[in-house]
Amino acid sequence: MKYRFDHSKLRGRIVEKCGSIERFSRIIGISQTTVGKKLSDKSYWTQEEIMRACTILEIPSNELSQYFFCEAS
Repeated sequence: MKYRFDHSKLRGRIVEKCGSIERFSRIIGISQTTVGKKLSDKSYWTQEEIMRACTILEIPSNELSQYFFCEAS
């Protein structure tokens, strides 16, 4: 069974902190296409990518699940 996640809060945080998905992808070192796939739940975030994103986006560890593991309805 494949879990479906809602990354809308993460997308909003990316725009808030980095200005755009394109700029975030350059900072994190992942292509814009790949970031788009991860945000649309077509690809999974690795643990390392999640930790780098949290640092870049200033997401506290106790809020991580709200951004990366919020189940889609």
